[in-house]
Amino acid sequence: MAKGKDVRVKVLLECTSCVRNSVNKKSSGISRYITQKNRHNTPSRLELKKFCPYCYKHTLHGEIKK
Repeated sequence: MAKGKDVRVKVLLECTSCVRNSVNKKSSGISRYITQKNRHNTPSRLELKKFCPYCYKHTLHGEIKK
């Protein structure tokens, strides 16, 4: 049986530079990735460097709420 609070949860990562610049003028959209994290090992918000196709470079992607 599954417990109410799973250890591994799915999280959304969103490009912080696209959000800060309120989406680049050249293209519309915000880069988002789906990944998993262990709730016990990383209780704080997850931040990873990922490629943003709208910024055309590797940027910091932070965890957002679903």
